[in-house]
Amino acid sequence: MGYIKLENISTDFCLKDIKLSISNGEFVVVLGHSGAGKSTLLNILAGFTKHSGNLYLNGELINNVATQKRGIGYLHQGIHLFPNLSVYENIAFALKAKKVDKHNVAKEVQKITQMLQISHLLGRYPKNLSGGEKQRVGIARSIITKPKVLLLDEPLSSLDETTANDIRKELKALSDTLKLTVIYVTHNKLDAKVLADKIVYINKGEIYKIANKYEDYQ
Repeated sequence: MGYIKLENISTDFCLKDIKLSISNGEFVVVLGHSGAGKSTLLNILAGFTKHSGNLYLNGELINNVATQKRGIGYLHQGIHLFPNLSVYENIAFALKAKKVDKHNVAKEVQKITQMLQISHLLGRYPKNLSGGEKQRVGIARSIITKPKVLLLDEPLSSLDETTANDIRKELKALSDTLKLTVIYVTHNKLDAKVLADKIVYINKGEIYKIANKYEDYQ
């Protein structure tokens, strides 16, 4: 059994009999047009959307496991940083909620912001950040709790190509360094080509092809 396994996953409004196995540490890109069912798939993994079929994480059935207990980080397309909190406070928020002591919070924030090259932004507020800076803060906030799985919903869609290229490199380096299992949804074939260990093609709620990065892209 894969680290993540989706077994006959369906919803009333979108997905149809999804079967997918993902290995630990694998970077999987789900590729499809708008409305294909990509975000719904992430919402099911995160525990936000009801479904039929079975969902397993590391061999455990998690159909009825609460979102906050799944150990999954999720960066939504809109990012949604807290506007009244500094970059430091945004990133540290989840650790503080878990009652982690201040010294360890500061240590973890410094570590992750150095990896994403945003340590110099810790005192700023979201309104004073560029799009790329907001995206890096969102990524940092999503992985500060060391999730088992990281879900990314179109994270580069609103960025200029230069910034998107930089963040692609950083995401790949992060996933390799932290040994993250990543599921990344996009309509951009370049994202798949650069990032993916496995590419899942989806259309109208159905997976119609699964390819590795060495196969031709459609």
